[in-house]
Amino acid sequence: MIPVSRLLCISLSAILLLSGCATVEEFLATQLDRGEPALPPLEERPRLEPIGSNLFLLESPEQRIIGRPQIVFTRAEDTFSYLAREYGLGYDELVDANPGIDPWLPGEGTPVLLPTQYILPDVPRRGIVLNVATKRLFYFPEPVEGQPAQVLTFPVGIGRVGWATPTGEAKVVAKATDPVWYVPWSVQQEHAAAGDPLPPTVPPGPDNPLGRHVLQLDMPGYLIHGTNKPYGVGMRVSHGCVRLYPENVEQLYAIVDIGMPVTIVNEPYLVATKDGEMYFEGHAPLVDDPVSPGDRLDRAFAAAAAVGGIFEGMEQQERVRAIASDALGIPVRVTPGDVSEVYERAMVVRNTVEPDPDAPTLAEVREMLDAPLAGEEQDAKQPSAGAAGDHAAAGSLRLDE
Repeated sequence: MIPVSRLLCISLSAILLLSGCATVEEFLATQLDRGEPALPPLEERPRLEPIGSNLFLLESPEQRIIGRPQIVFTRAEDTFSYLAREYGLGYDELVDANPGIDPWLPGEGTPVLLPTQYILPDVPRRGIVLNVATKRLFYFPEPVEGQPAQVLTFPVGIGRVGWATPTGEAKVVAKATDPVWYVPWSVQQEHAAAGDPLPPTVPPGPDNPLGRHVLQLDMPGYLIHGTNKPYGVGMRVSHGCVRLYPENVEQLYAIVDIGMPVTIVNEPYLVATKDGEMYFEGHAPLVDDPVSPGDRLDRAFAAAAAVGGIFEGMEQQERVRAIASDALGIPVRVTPGDVSEVYERAMVVRNTVEPDPDAPTLAEVREMLDAPLAGEEQDAKQPSAGAAGDHAAAGSLRLDE
């Protein structure tokens, strides 16, 4: 029987890089030296039902890790956009976790790692917490007495370079359903010059970039909202506002009240303990992050020390630095410190993707990313009173460029 480590080295080039082995033989020798038992090949493991993609229980106030890594075998027609939305991920999350795999043509029978395990940001668990570095939102409902606390998590799109989503403390000050988009004059001029004129207003409907639901923050000019281009969720594609999949923003909108606190942080490196072992989650820092990656890593080391998990010795610190450098965006056990341990504890799940006939092609996505910013987040207004789903308290959501 072929050990899982050999299969993974053959199938996934990322493992060779993370384990530091230049050849399959060297990698296998490393595994044998550790004396680890062989696991059945991925193809022979049972296909289990996927875990829930959004709601997780917190068994104790100290729990920092939620979810579990999963592996799915692709079908010929699958793309990372399909997989991401089906399993509660953003596009960039899936790409980062699977270097070397073509996100548009992964091929029949390719094992794809679903990074569906997360370390919670090290901030108070109240209201909405958004980590821009991981492009992920967490919502902490008020605990029900006698029941474990819960957390909801969703992938988000955030601001492009030059339009970065700000960090800091905020709160929800208004809500709107089926908003009208009032196109800023500067955006009208921009599109007219490009031969793509826009009307002064865009009514609710499939052409409205705000989607069906909007939460306004007290940070002037910033919203949390849906989108009519869901395949951009999980990327840096906005003017700074936060975009969610339509089904996710609908769920969030229904449970968030006016006055809800919102904490926006930038934590590319996260540390937590589980069952007495240290885990490190590394993401590529934002290219316009004013803090250097080295300083970010030092802060992560300090966070580890705060929870009693000091990274001792040069060997262990180098493992952490390697995980940070590879930036797969999933918690990795610091010992042994290579991604093979993630694959070995991941559950293989059945492929539940149903291809979307309206999904964009690669060329269309590139066009969307390369096009001038549409300004969709810069001017929105609540529809007239009495509209379906209208919230009288929402008032006017009007943003200036």
